[in-house]
This record gives sequence, C-alpha cells and structure tokens, in this order.
Amino acid sequence: MAKKQYICTTCKSVGTPKKVTPGSIWIEIILWVAFIFPGLLYSIWRLISKKEVCSQCGSSTLIPLDTPAGKELLGKK
Repeated sequence: MAKKQYICTTCKSVGTPKKVTPGSIWIEIILWVAFIFPGLLYSIWRLISKKEVCSQCGSSTLIPLDTPAGKELLGKK
C-alpha cells in the first residue's frame, strides 16, 4: 500500500511527510539515569508528541492531496 501524498502549504512540495520526535534523546537518557520518574514522563511526552512534517522544509502545515483544498493548492503550484 502506497503512503498517502501530502502538499505543504509553506513550500508547496508534494510527497510523504516524515515523523519528528520533539525533545532530545540525550536529555531523555540523563533523566532515566538520574531520575527514573521524570525520565518516564519525558519519554511518554516524546512518544505522544510525535508529528508529521514536510520532508523539505519541516513545516507541519500539510494537506492531503485527495482533499479539495489539496487539489486546489496543487493547481496553484
């Protein structure tokens, strides 16, 4: 099954988004080593805060191509 295609409203590139995890792996490791409970909370926050962003510019303003707004934006490109 092919991945869904999106168009970025910022840079107008078309493609599949990439997933970005906020925060830092190094802070997560330090929190786990030094303080287990804050490490757990930080890990959970990073997991639930993942978002898809444009693979070209990093913007999170993506619109699926199979929607009316996506088709309109593709036509203006």
